[in-house]
Amino acid sequence: MTTYTPPSYGNLTVSHKHTFAAGTATSPMERAQIAVKARNHAEAAQWFERILQETPENAHAMIGFGQALCNLGRRLEGTAYLRKGGQHFLEPARQSGDISQLLEITSALQHWSDYEGALEMCKQATEINNADFRGYRLLAVTYSQLNRTAEALLAGQRALELDPENSMMHILQASLEADAGQNTAAKLHLEDVLTYELNPREEFRAHKELARVLDKLGDYAQVFPHLRAAADFSSQLPEIISQDRSLIPNMIKANMAGFDRELMSRWAGAEFPQHQPPPTFVLGFMRSGTTLTQEVLDAHPGVLVADEADFIWAMQRELHMMDKSSDDTAAKLKRLDFAGVLHLRDYYWKQVHQRFGDSLGKRLLVDKFTMNTIDLGLINFIFPDAKVIFVMRDPRDICVSCFMQLMVPTPTTVHLLTWQGTIEFYATVMKWWMYIKQQMTLDFIEFRYEDAVTQFEPTFRRVFDFLGLPWDASVSDFHKRAARKYIATPSRTQVAQPLYSSSVKRWRYFESEFASVSQVLEPFIGAFDYEPF
Repeated sequence: MTTYTPPSYGNLTVSHKHTFAAGTATSPMERAQIAVKARNHAEAAQWFERILQETPENAHAMIGFGQALCNLGRRLEGTAYLRKGGQHFLEPARQSGDISQLLEITSALQHWSDYEGALEMCKQATEINNADFRGYRLLAVTYSQLNRTAEALLAGQRALELDPENSMMHILQASLEADAGQNTAAKLHLEDVLTYELNPREEFRAHKELARVLDKLGDYAQVFPHLRAAADFSSQLPEIISQDRSLIPNMIKANMAGFDRELMSRWAGAEFPQHQPPPTFVLGFMRSGTTLTQEVLDAHPGVLVADEADFIWAMQRELHMMDKSSDDTAAKLKRLDFAGVLHLRDYYWKQVHQRFGDSLGKRLLVDKFTMNTIDLGLINFIFPDAKVIFVMRDPRDICVSCFMQLMVPTPTTVHLLTWQGTIEFYATVMKWWMYIKQQMTLDFIEFRYEDAVTQFEPTFRRVFDFLGLPWDASVSDFHKRAARKYIATPSRTQVAQPLYSSSVKRWRYFESEFASVSQVLEPFIGAFDYEPF
């Protein structure tokens, strides 16, 4: 997806000794800091590595090097350096009781999805200082992301004991209570929070979480009023206001104008080097069942799933570096020769190996980034030998779930903050899918989330047959494996449970809300063979 933005180094301190102006740096650390400020991660990594060659135990350089490597896509190496650097701050923290640096490293590890490393660091920090609110807040979040809900609740309770007036912590604790199935307690907690004097961000979060809890409790009449209240407050948040709402619709418009079967068939049948095999892509729309699909596939011993990785975004960025014109992606691909295709495939696989090291082995790589749907033209052009699994779900259930879900603000998710926006954005993306699947030359399969729920084995046998993989009965226990690991989407708690059917036809509880938008969705309901209104 082209909306990914590499993060900065946050508040992590890589050195505290120097103050300097650009152009006056003399030491490697100063030069590294200038590169960090300029977001030149490759140069920053070179300087930090040089420092470590001269002083191997320099903790600040380890942390800086780790952040630079992560920003370059080398997360396995990068998080290892962050972990190692953090260990050097343990003894000073024990002596002073100041765990702030340890917590910054915890936050960095969380950011790079190393929640196991974050947990180890944060537990040690809170053992050193059990009176630091932030430490227990971070610990609660870390346990939550690892589906260790009971421990998350305990950490959250301790955080509230340290700062009982912290409204956002109360909202987080109510969310944890809901994750633990304590929905009545969560409802009362959130209703109490909403009597406080809250800022817009707290109001937004509280209303969004309460809507989710009311849905679980079956109080459906009150769900949409709270979702609409959350939408009203979201319009006041800087992180929402700053998003470019036109980016994705304009991108899809350009893709529909630029990608056709002639362009995508250019390299169909070409022979590619064995070290550049085609991945398999799991795509769809948000909340369509792609996370369920990835966890079932990942439970197969012959598969490794890249969960919401940015490989296609990185590859597209490389294309734009190769061709610096202002033209869109399709126009640049029209000028790309076979050598360029091979270069981009190689670039893709370098990103994969930097992320996973040697752990892939001979397994099939499944690249699951749901909204790579938007980049299907690029995927088909560079990987005409790839396979695509497109997950479908009743459009009405998708839209209800998306509107209800709390998501990180991006140019994609910003459309899901209002009901009308959710419906229209879904229609925009699905129009693209209905167009592009007629133009694609690669192999693809569509299957329905509802079939996966009601006919699990026949549905996924069909999927594994499509991939050329034998059926493995262990995939039926995917939820047990999912419960023991970090999953990058909001569905992490759902896929850690055995299959359930309560999400099928859930839209009926909110049927009246579809009166004003039914005409927008009807073409897709019919095309995807779902029961009409």
